Amino acid sequence: MSNHDALKQYDSSLFRTPDGYTSDIAVFTILSSKLGDFKPPLMTLMVMLIKRSKLNAEGLPNIEAGKWALPGGFVQPDESAFEAAKRELEEETGVSSIHIKHYNVYDKPGRDPRGWIISNAHYAIVPEHALEKRKANDDADDVKLFSIDDVLTLDLAFDHRQIIEDAIKVIKHDLLHTTIAKSFLPDQFTYSELQAVLKTVTNDSGITSDQAFARKIKSLPFIKEVPGQKTQRTSKTPTQLYQFIDDVNIVKPIYTARY
Repeated sequence: MSNHDALKQYDSSLFRTPDGYTSDIAVFTILSSKLGDFKPPLMTLMVMLIKRSKLNAEGLPNIEAGKWALPGGFVQPDESAFEAAKRELEEETGVSSIHIKHYNVYDKPGRDPRGWIISNAHYAIVPEHALEKRKANDDADDVKLFSIDDVLTLDLAFDHRQIIEDAIKVIKHDLLHTTIAKSFLPDQFTYSELQAVLKTVTNDSGITSDQAFARKIKSLPFIKEVPGQKTQRTSKTPTQLYQFIDDVNIVKPIYTARY
């Protein structure tokens, strides 16, 4: 039987179809706060949210108006969910040209009061400068960075709390299993500066213990000492500077693993 014959007897009315198809984008960054001379910085993992406007683009009352939410919106007939994610991110926040990845699909009936809306969730973790020009546009009244501790106390729109919690797990994996931490560090850094980045996602004693991590960094195969280079920016005692090795073939750069 050909496809033509099969389509003749296909009845789409027999199947429930979604009431909408959307994309959401969880964009994270890490902010650095100086705690004083001779001290390592305080690093905080942040996520970017929009405040949903009272009226939508058509001037009608907006669903979940006034609530904080992830940037996102409906996928157009001529684009993929990934393309929609990039478009909606730029339209609502002005942020563009960042590397986003798909990580999950949310399709549980009841997740959206408008009906059975399926959402593709995407994420990114970028340096703060990539978000410097953020500005609320389209049907967003405001755009703001929230710490992870603060965002999980908000009354978020739809099921965005769950989407964010799942994204945090992905970000944690990226920071602990890849060398993405270097995006938030100077080219040459101390062990405590790298430690501060990793502490944004873990309380593993092998990382939070200063002595343990100072020993660990010397054994990581993708990091090397910068010969003859020390600094006092994180300690009164001159501290060794390190840098990532870009040309090392890393299979599992897990900071919490023992080498």
